[in-house]
Amino acid sequence: MDGWPAAKSVLLLMAAAATWISFFLVTDASAGAVTCIRRERDALLAFKQGINDTGDELGSWQPGRQDCCRWAGITCSNVTGRVIGLDLSRRFSLVGQISPSLLSLEHLQYLNLQSTSLCGHDGRIPEFLGSLKNLRHLDLSYIYCSDTVPPQLGNLSKLEYLDLSNMEMDLIDISWLAHLPRLMYLDISYMNLSSIADWPLVVNMIPSLKDLRLSYCSLSSTNQSLTHLNLTNLQHLDLSLNYFGHPIASSWFWNVTSIEYLDLSDTSLHGPFPNALGNMTFLRQLNFYHQSFGTGNTATMTVDLKNLCDLEMIWLDGSLSSGNITEFLEKLPRCPSNRLQELKLSSNNMVGMLPNRMAHLTNLSSLDLSYNNITGAIPPWLENCTSLSYLSLSSNSLTGPIPVGIGSCTILDILDLSYNDITGAIPLGIGNFTTLRYLVLSHNLLSGHVPSKIGMLGDLIDLDLSNNNLDGLITREHMVSLKNLRHMDLSHNSFSGPLRIETGAQFLLELSLSSNYFSGHIPGSICQLRNLLVLDLSDNFLEGELPQCSHELNLVFLLLSNNGFSGKFPSSLRNYSSLAFMDLSRNNLYGTLPLWIEELVQLRFLQLSHNLLYGDIPVTISNLQHLHQLSLAGNNISGVIPESLLNLTSMAQKDPENSEDDMSAWYNNNVGKFRGVWQVVIKRQELKYGAGIFDVVGIDLSLNHLIGEIPERITSLDGLLNLNLSWNHLSGKIPAKIGAMKSIESLDLSRNNLYGEIPASLSELTFLSSLDLSYNNLTGRIPPGSQLDTIYTENPSIYTGNIGLCGPPLERNCSGNNSLEHVNQPRRDSVYEAKMFFYFGLGSGYVAGLWVVFCAMLFNKAWRVAYFRLFDKLYDKAYVFVVLTWGRINGKASTS
Repeated sequence: MDGWPAAKSVLLLMAAAATWISFFLVTDASAGAVTCIRRERDALLAFKQGINDTGDELGSWQPGRQDCCRWAGITCSNVTGRVIGLDLSRRFSLVGQISPSLLSLEHLQYLNLQSTSLCGHDGRIPEFLGSLKNLRHLDLSYIYCSDTVPPQLGNLSKLEYLDLSNMEMDLIDISWLAHLPRLMYLDISYMNLSSIADWPLVVNMIPSLKDLRLSYCSLSSTNQSLTHLNLTNLQHLDLSLNYFGHPIASSWFWNVTSIEYLDLSDTSLHGPFPNALGNMTFLRQLNFYHQSFGTGNTATMTVDLKNLCDLEMIWLDGSLSSGNITEFLEKLPRCPSNRLQELKLSSNNMVGMLPNRMAHLTNLSSLDLSYNNITGAIPPWLENCTSLSYLSLSSNSLTGPIPVGIGSCTILDILDLSYNDITGAIPLGIGNFTTLRYLVLSHNLLSGHVPSKIGMLGDLIDLDLSNNNLDGLITREHMVSLKNLRHMDLSHNSFSGPLRIETGAQFLLELSLSSNYFSGHIPGSICQLRNLLVLDLSDNFLEGELPQCSHELNLVFLLLSNNGFSGKFPSSLRNYSSLAFMDLSRNNLYGTLPLWIEELVQLRFLQLSHNLLYGDIPVTISNLQHLHQLSLAGNNISGVIPESLLNLTSMAQKDPENSEDDMSAWYNNNVGKFRGVWQVVIKRQELKYGAGIFDVVGIDLSLNHLIGEIPERITSLDGLLNLNLSWNHLSGKIPAKIGAMKSIESLDLSRNNLYGEIPASLSELTFLSSLDLSYNNLTGRIPPGSQLDTIYTENPSIYTGNIGLCGPPLERNCSGNNSLEHVNQPRRDSVYEAKMFFYFGLGSGYVAGLWVVFCAMLFNKAWRVAYFRLFDKLYDKAYVFVVLTWGRINGKASTS
């Protein structure tokens, strides 16, 4: 749909030249009857001499081939044998000069050099082109010559078609255009006309003009006054991508009632449309939309359009400052033969409700009202939408159910009702959409089961039912016939039962079933999805181990967090060499991290937090050169932090010119729009990220049993945004060069055994917004700095538990040597253990209370069935918390 304006432009261009093309084809077909004139053949050979033809485009132009009428790009008159057409368009390998020998082609009527690299001998458009007196069609578009267009082209008095678009030059004089009395088609788009204020006066002097294209010409305004309007034949007017910035009603063209196509997209026109628009009865298409790279519009539309019976398309996306959808639809054409096919009004701040019936719009094929403030229910007018192929009502405030009558829209290709408050069940008539390719009903309040007839949509490419209240089972009947499916998102619902991935969709790229109640094992049928790039099964009740596939999978995103997966670190992952993002956090995996993890060379995001892993951090993990995010938090990892982590070069700042491929761009190109929401613990809270997750760089090793010092060389990872080493047994001093980590925003070293002074370089971290050094043995004066003062003001506990610290912002004064050695160490440990005892008691009480409720449920079957899985999962998490806490208390006691 979005390519229609360009396609329409091409059709209009072809129509403008149709007479010539047809004529040339006829004459060329019978050119064998008359051979070309020798003088003109020699002129063409002389023309070829000035061209470097690296692609052999003019290979047929040979002296031995006497009849030049049969040469490539040449058209001759079948009566006289004279050359009347020279078409070298889109022959990109032609580089060189436009030779004056063309003047020998005295009968030349058609000259097309589009997209070649041909100019005059001095790099300019040659002036002698103005001497081709019989020329009627001239196309020099996409030719990049120097200087400007020669005014001698005004001598071509028979010219009917002129295309000078996309030549990337300034035009300081267009007065010569007034000397072309027969000109019907003029395109000078993407030429700089900023110095020409009277351009409407010039074009008004070409009464034969039917097609005028001035897109992206840096025109300053269109509110000039024309005392007498000569453009009575104008049908196509394109002024898009210019910055006018004045009221739209003051434009000069509203009285040109012959216009059929009017494009004012991205022109910064504002105010109400004039009533004169309602008199443009020949109008077929009105474009006033806002493209993402252009300058917007802010107009209002209250004009009565009921008499515009030829109107086929209205595109006003993102260009109206306000409006009422009810009133707008009432003012649309009401004619016996209504031709309106496309109505696009997205992102226009429109309010009001859709009328119950829109019988006057029965020929609509495309309706887009997305991103407005429309309320009320989806109307049953939809029973008459037999021509509708595109319907988007997303991102409004629509309520009520999906009308049953929508099943009459049997040729729908795209249906998007997402981001509303639609309730009720998905209608059974959904199975009638046998041509549907995109079904998007996400972010609503839909409930009930998914109709099994959805499996009849064999053309479906994208199925998105996420973020609703849908429940029940997903069966083989739902899936097996969806052979063309590329994306399926059923996340954030209440589906239950075992996973069913028995689908014939061999080209499925993305499968998201997260945040449901699926249980059991991952079926082996997942191995059949050889093209799957994204698998998200997080936040379910799945268990067991990953299936062992006999072949390597192409998975790039594997998200299995917050389930009940158990066993050792899955050896089957060794076959997933394409993995870039892996999240196995919050499961029951145990054992050590394998040395072969270095074989997953594409890993960028590795999240293994809150499992039961133990042992040392394998040094081979530092061979993952693309790693941006590493989280092993909440395990039983021990040993020291490997010095080799400094080899994680992707966590260091990069030269932008030598940066890695943009993962976000890769996702858009290979998967599609990124729809995921990921949670990462940063700044002592769980933050949610969309596509921004690709820019997160961090290390989180908190809540483990790490010992030894923080490696000094870790400060070379100056691209880190987050570093969390809290709740370990680390000792030694904070690295003196901590200030070298210029990008860091969150630093948590709390609850360790660190001692010595806080490095002065800490105050150099200008992006730091979250800091926690509490409960260590730090001593001495706190470094001054406005950034640190601001952080302290927002969180005064960042130095708590370090009784040897002194100086502002603390109230404790420093002694003469500005430092206090290790004082009151036993006191600090006792405070620490007291707090841990409190947390242990709190957790124990929580578990005990949970068991009381659980026992009560044994006598209530309804409660037991509904909540058993949920409480069982909470119990598992509480149990893990108690075990880890008890282990840390014992660890602290053993080191005291």
